[in-house]
Amino acid sequence: MSVALIERYTYEDYKLWEGDWELIEGQPIAMAPAPMIKHQSIAGRFIQLVGEQLEECEECDVLGEEDWKIGSDTVLRPDVVVICDEPSEEYITKTPEIVVEIISASSAKKDETFKFDIYEKEAVPYYILIYPDDLKAKVYKLKDGKFFKEGDFFKEIYKFEGLTCELELDFDRLFKKYRKK
Repeated sequence: MSVALIERYTYEDYKLWEGDWELIEGQPIAMAPAPMIKHQSIAGRFIQLVGEQLEECEECDVLGEEDWKIGSDTVLRPDVVVICDEPSEEYITKTPEIVVEIISASSAKKDETFKFDIYEKEAVPYYILIYPDDLKAKVYKLKDGKFFKEGDFFKEIYKFEGLTCELELDFDRLFKKYRKK
């Protein structure tokens, strides 16, 4: 009986691929086609709101769609990250302080399970899942190596604790543009 081997890829392979991919434990994962306008707009708004607060923080920055090289066989591209004291200019190497994934039908399972587990294992202090259709965010905080849900946020202000720079997020401002008038 022969066993079929599944080819495993590395970051060096990943760098050569065309198109948009992520690499999870050596397995290539094609990214969905370009996100919907609302998805990108919410990501941009998040970057704007957090970026304004980080203007005086020299150690940290907020970025959208940057590669995070977790290991030689795992590269993820979160929708938004807050990084601090990052030494690399090519890709993210240190665990971000905040990771944000904006959920679409095609990304939900990956973001809510596979990436959730990876971000938890990598000790991301805060993981935020944003649901654009519901104008809702779920905020998870790492405690004792596990994510615990802080709550569902629609219009509230959430103050992050224990980060390099002080930061809060006003979910009412984040979602306001998309609420029916």
